[in-house]
Amino acid sequence: MEASAEATGEEEDAKPKSLFPLFPVSSKPSSSEAAQWLSNPSFTLDPSSIPTGAAHILPDSDDDEPAANAPPAAAPTSYDLVDTSPSPSSEDEEKRLKREEKKRRRKKRRREKEDGGTSRKSRVRAWAGSETMLAKDYHFDSHGDRDNLVYGSLYKMDIPRYNLYYYSGSSRAKLGLLYRWKASYSSMDLDGDFDVLDSKFRAGGRYCSVKYAAIERHKSFKRVRIVRKKEPLVSPGEFIPLSEPQTSPENASHSSVAKGEVEESWDDEVLRRTREFNKMSREFPHDEKIWLDFAEFQDKIASTQPQKAARLQMLEKKISILEKAVELNPENEELLLCLLKSYQARDSTDVLMDRWEKALMQHYDSCRLWKEFLLLRQGEFSRFKVSDMRRTYANAIQALSSACNKLCRQGNLNPSLQLSDPSLAQVELGLVDIFISLCRFEWQTGHHELATGLFQAEIEFSLFCPSLFLSSQSKLRLFEHFWSSNGARIGEHGAVGWSTWLEKEEKNRQTIVMEESTEEADSGGWTGWHDPSAKIETSKEPEKSIDQSVGEKEAEENHETDNIPLKDDIDTLLKNLGINVNTEPRSDVRDAETWNKWSTEELSRDCEQWMPVREHSGDDGKSRSPHSGDNLDQEENEQLSRVILFEDVNEYLFSLSSKEARFSLVSQFINFYGGKISRWTCTNSPSWIEKLLSLETLPDSAFEGTQLSEMLNGNGCSSHINLGVLLDGKNDWSRKSNMMAFLRNAILLCLNVFPRNYILEESALAAEEIFMKKLDSSTSSMNTSRGLAKSLLKNDRQDLLLCGIYARSEAAFGNMDLARKIFDMALAASVGLPLDSQENIPILYFWYAEMELAKSISWSSSDPCAQRAIHILSCLGGNMRYDPFKSQTSGLQLLRARQGFKEQIKCLRSTWARGDVKEHSIALICSACLFEILTAGCSAGLQVIEEAFSSSLPERRSRSLQLEFLWVYYIGILQKYHKQLKFSRLWENIQHGLQLYPYNPEMLNTMVEISSLLTVPNKVRLVFDEYSQRKPSVILYLFALSYELSKAGSQHRIHVILERALANDKLQKSVLLWRCYLAYEADIAHDPDAARRIFFRAIHSCPWSKRLWLDGFQKLSSILTAKELSDLHEVMQDKELNLRTDIYEILLQDEIEMRNWVSPQRRLKHIYIIHSCTMGHFLFLGLWWLKFDNTGIQTLMVQARSLWNKIVIPSSAKAANHSEQLEDGTETRFFKTPPVHP
Repeated sequence: MEASAEATGEEEDAKPKSLFPLFPVSSKPSSSEAAQWLSNPSFTLDPSSIPTGAAHILPDSDDDEPAANAPPAAAPTSYDLVDTSPSPSSEDEEKRLKREEKKRRRKKRRREKEDGGTSRKSRVRAWAGSETMLAKDYHFDSHGDRDNLVYGSLYKMDIPRYNLYYYSGSSRAKLGLLYRWKASYSSMDLDGDFDVLDSKFRAGGRYCSVKYAAIERHKSFKRVRIVRKKEPLVSPGEFIPLSEPQTSPENASHSSVAKGEVEESWDDEVLRRTREFNKMSREFPHDEKIWLDFAEFQDKIASTQPQKAARLQMLEKKISILEKAVELNPENEELLLCLLKSYQARDSTDVLMDRWEKALMQHYDSCRLWKEFLLLRQGEFSRFKVSDMRRTYANAIQALSSACNKLCRQGNLNPSLQLSDPSLAQVELGLVDIFISLCRFEWQTGHHELATGLFQAEIEFSLFCPSLFLSSQSKLRLFEHFWSSNGARIGEHGAVGWSTWLEKEEKNRQTIVMEESTEEADSGGWTGWHDPSAKIETSKEPEKSIDQSVGEKEAEENHETDNIPLKDDIDTLLKNLGINVNTEPRSDVRDAETWNKWSTEELSRDCEQWMPVREHSGDDGKSRSPHSGDNLDQEENEQLSRVILFEDVNEYLFSLSSKEARFSLVSQFINFYGGKISRWTCTNSPSWIEKLLSLETLPDSAFEGTQLSEMLNGNGCSSHINLGVLLDGKNDWSRKSNMMAFLRNAILLCLNVFPRNYILEESALAAEEIFMKKLDSSTSSMNTSRGLAKSLLKNDRQDLLLCGIYARSEAAFGNMDLARKIFDMALAASVGLPLDSQENIPILYFWYAEMELAKSISWSSSDPCAQRAIHILSCLGGNMRYDPFKSQTSGLQLLRARQGFKEQIKCLRSTWARGDVKEHSIALICSACLFEILTAGCSAGLQVIEEAFSSSLPERRSRSLQLEFLWVYYIGILQKYHKQLKFSRLWENIQHGLQLYPYNPEMLNTMVEISSLLTVPNKVRLVFDEYSQRKPSVILYLFALSYELSKAGSQHRIHVILERALANDKLQKSVLLWRCYLAYEADIAHDPDAARRIFFRAIHSCPWSKRLWLDGFQKLSSILTAKELSDLHEVMQDKELNLRTDIYEILLQDEIEMRNWVSPQRRLKHIYIIHSCTMGHFLFLGLWWLKFDNTGIQTLMVQARSLWNKIVIPSSAKAANHSEQLEDGTETRFFKTPPVHP
C-alpha cells in the first residue's frame, strides 16, 4: 500500500511514495511516458480500496528490514486555533526522522551489495525504462497467473536462473533437500526461493500465501470490470432499432464511463444487479426471461455461500421471487415449472406432491406439466408402485382428453377457429406422447401383454371408430362389445378394424332376423289370438328353475364354508401341507447361481410372451373364458395374467381428431416394436427427446447408418469393446420374427386410414422382408417383400411413390435392371395423372437419381451411372416428358434443365417464407443440388442448398422436419467432398448444424467421423464437453461413450462422461445410461465394488425397469449373496413388477438335471418334498384368489396338477427304473443341506 507522510516537507511531498522503488523518480513525470507493459486493467487496482475488514490479513513488515523508500507512519492530525511558530521540539523530531531514513538507505545498499546483485528488482529498470513512472506500483491480479507462482514476481523478459540436478551423483542429503523443496512447492510456499524474493516477502509469500488468497476471496475486495454500454429499457417485442442512436456531446462523457472500467466488489455487484432486476421486474412484469434470470442469479449467489443456512436463505428468496412471478403470470408454464422444481429442493416428498397436484388441478390441460409430474412420480423409489403409477397415468389421460373434447366443442361452434387454431393438434400430440409413455412403462415393468393390448385398443378406438354420432359413454359401451367378442384385433390375422367388424355384425344380425321372420311366415296362417307375455313367461320358467337350483346349491356350499373362518381354513390347509405360517420366513435358495438361472429364464420368457391371450371359442360356437374349468386349455391356464380384459384398458382410451396426432400414434407404434420407419418428427420435438430418455436398449431403427449402429453390431470398433457387448442388444430381438408379422398386419390395416402414405408402405415392406427372411434365410438375392409390393400395387396402380419404394427395395437386393424398369414405368405413367398425384413426382425423380449414384464409383460425367442420373435430373429440371436413358444428355438439355431448376426454386421461396415446407419441395432442392454437382462441380451444388436454406425463417428451421432433412443432406455432401473443401468451412457448418439440431444422430455421427480424419481427439472431446453443458441428452452421451470405447486408455474419461450424464436431473432417469455404466464396471473395468454401488444407485433412480433389476441378478451374481438376491426379488414383487418365473421351477429343473447322479430313493424323496412345496405355493395362491373369484382355487389347482403330471410323475417313473447306486459320500456332496420333510 501507498502512504504519504505529511510531516516530511514539500520536498518529500513532491516525490512519489511507493512500497517498491521499481523505477527512478523523475522530477517531471509525464503521462505520455508511462510504460505500456502494466496498462492491463487487472493491474490498475488501488490497494487502498481494500476494506478494513480484510486489512488485518495483510502481512506486517519486519522491524529490522523495513521496505525501501517507505515513509514513516503519519502523525495524528492536530487542530490548532492560533498559528504558532515551530517549536524546537518539532525541528528536532524532523531531523531525527531524516537520520533514520538515511540509515535505512545505507543498510539497503549494503544488503544488495552482499547479495551480489542477484535480486530481480534491481534489474527491472533495465527493461522497464529509467524515465518510466507509474501511477500505481502495487497491483492485484484477480485472475491469477501461474508464472507468478513459479517466479515469485511479475515476469516480463527476464530468464530465471536454474541449476541442473543430476540424480545419479546425488547423496542422501541432496535427496532430502529435493524432497523438502517439492513439499514446499506443493504447498505453494515460496519462502525457499531466496533468489527472486527479497527479505520482506520471504515470510509473507506474495501471490501464494494464505493471507493474500484470503484477500482475493473477500467479498468486499474490489476488482476491475469492463461495463458495457447500457441500452435503454425497452419492452420486449415493441420494436427493433435499425441503427444505433447517436451520442450527443452532452452524453459523451457518460458513454465513455459506461464503456470504461469500473472497480466493483462482489457485494457491489450483487447490490447493483439486484437493483437492476427489481427495476426491470417492476417495469416489465410479464417478461418471462427477466424473472428466470432473477431466479438464476439467486443460485449464483448461493453457490458462493459456504454456510448451509445462507444457501437455504437464498433458496427462500428465489422461491419468493418465483411465487411473485407466477402470481403476475398465472398461465406461464415455464415460471410455474421452475417454481415447482425450487420447491423440490426445500419441501418433503408429501408436501411436494400436494403442490404438484394443486398446480395440475389449475392447469389440467398442460401436457408439459403432466409429463414432468409423471417423470418425478415414477422416479420416487419409496413411493413407487405399478398400480399407483397406472392411476396417475389414467388421471393425466382423462384430464387431457377432456381438454381436447372442450376444444373440439369450441371448434364445432366456430368452424373457422378449428381450422386456424393449432392448439387442438398440439394438445392431442402431447396426449399421444403420454399414452406412448404409459405403454413403454408397462413394457418396462414386465407387463408386455398389457402394453400390446393398450396399443390395440387405442388404435382401434381412435382410428377405426364407426362413423356414428355417439356420446363418450355410448362409444365405450359399443367398444366393450367389440373387445369382449372373438373379433380379431389390429395386428392379428384376419383383423378388419372395429368399424368394419361392427358393420359385418349388423349385417349378420339382420340376416338372422330376416331368416326368423321368414320361418314364422312359412309356418301357416292365422291360428287365433294369443298372449305374447304368457309365452315369454313360460319360456323363462325353466331357466329360472335351473338358476334357482344352481343358486340354492351354491348357497348351501357357501353356507357350509362360511361356518369355517377363512383364516383358520387357510392355516389348516397350510399345516397339512407341512407349511408353518408362524415360523420366520427362510430362503429356500442358498446358491447365487440359482438366481442367475432364474434371471436368464425370466429374460427368455419376456422375449417370448408379449401378445395377449385371447378367449377361444369351443366346438359348439360359444365363447369360453380361460377362467372356466370345463375343457381348459393347459397353456392358457398357466398364463392367467396374459388375458387383457376391457376393464384393463377402458380408463386409457381417448379419441383423436387431428391427422397429425393419428399419424404420430401409428408411427410411434411402429417404432415401439422395432419396425423400420422414417423419422416422423423433428429431433428437437418433445416426442423424440422423451423417446431417447426412455430407451432401455439401442434399437437398430433409431440409429441406422450411424456409428452407434455399427458398434451395436460389433463392426465399428477396432477393439473388442462395443455397445453391443455392453447391452447384449442382439438377444432382445429373438422375438422379432413374430413382431414383424404383427407389425405387417397392423400397418396394412392402417393404410386404409392413411392411403398412399409412402412412409407406412415402406415400413410394411421392411417388416415383410424381415419376417420372410427369418422363415427362409437361404434366399439372399431374392427380394422377399416382392409379393407384398405387387399385391399393394395391384390394389392401387396409380400410387407412384409405392412404385419407387418397390424399385428401391429391388435395387437393395442387386436387381438394378428390374428397379430401372419399375422407375421408368412409373415416370412414364405419371403424365396422365391428376394434379394432386403429380405433386410428388420430384420425390420419384430424386429417388431414381440417388439409386443410380449409389451404384456409381465416382460421380464423374464419364461414369455410366452418373450419365443416367444426369438424364433423369435433366427431365425433372427441364419439365420434359421422361424417356428411358439411351445416350448422353446434350448441352442444350443441360442448359434448359439448369434454367428450369432456377425458376422452380424461385417459385418455392414465397411458400417457404410462409412456413409451408413440404417434402416434394425438399426433393426438388436436393435434385437441383445433385444436378449442379454432376455438371458444374461441388461448390455450385452446395450453393443451391445454402440459398434455399437461407430463404426460410430462422425460428422455423429448428422445428421443421423437412428443413432438418435438407441440412443433414447438405452435411452429407460436405462429408463426401471433404478432401476438396477447407476444414474450416466443413467444421463451421457441422457446428452450425449441431446448434440447430443437437439431438440429431446423423449430425453427431458426421462430426465424429470428420474429426477422426481431420483433427485431434481432444477437439472432439471439447465439443462433447461443450454440448453436454449446453444441450445434454442421451444421444450425445452415447456418442461420447462410443467414441471413448474405441480409444485405448480412456477409462477415466469414460467414468467422467457417465458420472456427468447421471448427475443431470433428467438424464438420471435414463435406464440405458445406467445399464451402460453397470455393464462397463462389471464386464470391462472388472470393479465389483463399483458395480455393486452403481447397481443400487440405478434401481433407486429407475425402480420401474425390470431389465435393470435383472442385469443386477446376472452381472452381480458372484458379488451379491443369495440372501441379498432373495431380498431384491422380494422388493421387485413389492414394486409390482411382473415376474413370470417362480423360483421353485428353477429348483425343479436343477433337481431333474441331477437325477442321473443321485440314488433313486433319495431322488424320489427330494423331488416329492420340493413338489409338495410347489403344490402348497399354488394352493396358497388359490386360497388368496378365493376371496375375489370362486373359480380361482379350481383353476390354480388344475395348473398345479398339470405341472405335477408333466414333471413329477415322469421323473418319478424314471427314478423307479433307475438302477444305478451311488455311495453315500457322493450323495452328500450334491446335497450339502438336504431338505427335511415337514
